[in-house]
Amino acid sequence: MLRTLILSALLAVLAFGLVAAAAAPTNPAVVIKTTKGDITVELDPVKAPVTVQNFLSYVDEKFYDGTIFHRIIKGFMIQGGGLTPDYKEKKEKAPIKNESGNGLSNLRGTIAMARGEALNSATCQFYINHADNMPSLDRKYAVFGRVIAGMDVVDAIAAVPTGVVKGYGDAPLQPITIQSIRRADAK
Repeated sequence: MLRTLILSALLAVLAFGLVAAAAAPTNPAVVIKTTKGDITVELDPVKAPVTVQNFLSYVDEKFYDGTIFHRIIKGFMIQGGGLTPDYKEKKEKAPIKNESGNGLSNLRGTIAMARGEALNSATCQFYINHADNMPSLDRKYAVFGRVIAGMDVVDAIAAVPTGVVKGYGDAPLQPITIQSIRRADAK
C-alpha cells in the first residue's frame, strides 16, 4: 500500500513536470543563412527585451537579406548586418537603449549588438563573439542570445583572409553574405 502511494506520488510529480515543461514558453530562435553555412541563434527576450524586439523587427522585415559580414577579427568576433556587398550602409531605424549589464556576458558564441561611440547607439548591426570577450565588452555591448548550432560556420567565417576593403579594415577579402535571417519556426 505504501509502495503504491509513493509510486503514485512520483508519477504525479513527473507528469506535472512534463506538463509544466511543455507549457513553458521557449525562447525565439533565428537561422542566419550565410554563404559559409547556417548559424542558429537562440535569443533571450527576458534579459534583453528591447534588443530582441529590435532585432526581430529587422528579421521580420527581411532587412538583413543580402547584407554582409564586413568586420572579421579571428579570436575576437564577426560583425555584420548593416552593409550591402558594395559597402553601402542600409537605412536603419532609431537607436535603442543599451541593455548591457543584463547578466549575459560576451562569451564565445554569444550574439550582441554593435554600436557607435555613444552607449545607446545600437541599431541593426550585430556581432557574434568568436572568443570569450568578457569582461572587456560587458556593460558596454548588449548580449541578447547565443549560437545553438553552427559555431563551425562562425569559425569558418572568422578564418577567412581579411584586409582593407572600400575603407573598412578587417574586412573579408571575399564577401561573406548574409543570405537571410528568419525565425527558426518560420516556414
